Amino acid sequence: MEKASSRVIEVTVISGEDLRVNRRNPVKKNAFVIVRTDPLNERSTGMNTENGCNPTWNQKLVLDLPMHATFITVEVHSGNKIIGISRIPLSDFTGGYLPANYLSFLSYRLRDAKGEKNGILNLSVKVNGPTNMSYAASGSMPWFGGPVTNKFSNGTVTGIPVYYRV
Repeated sequence: MEKASSRVIEVTVISGEDLRVNRRNPVKKNAFVIVRTDPLNERSTGMNTENGCNPTWNQKLVLDLPMHATFITVEVHSGNKIIGISRIPLSDFTGGYLPANYLSFLSYRLRDAKGEKNGILNLSVKVNGPTNMSYAASGSMPWFGGPVTNKFSNGTVTGIPVYYRV
């Protein structure tokens, strides 16, 4: 039986760019990515033993996405060291502006433990679920407006926010 309180997210980890162990030394091998939707729900790619600081994975990770989630976290590791982390807001690929089950291709800057820039992660994301569920995660509702006319409008059409519930 499917849980009504969650959706499924497909994250394809495509590649990394300019990953470094520290500011001077590039990653040489054994890079992998962990994608986390909450503390108890995570998946990881296999290790990339080639391509050094520009690894490629092209690996799809499927996770449950709780309705209360507002972001996902991606961590890039090399061996047992965390190379960089990025927290990705769900509003980047869900919400009233994208159709349901839309595949988004995204690139994110990674930050190391000191908060400094440390490479880029390229991925694609698709949220599988009913269309009305995607608004809850983004924190935005679709806005619908209608014309307002009165003696002060000078013929200008003004949108009035009307909340729409499905």
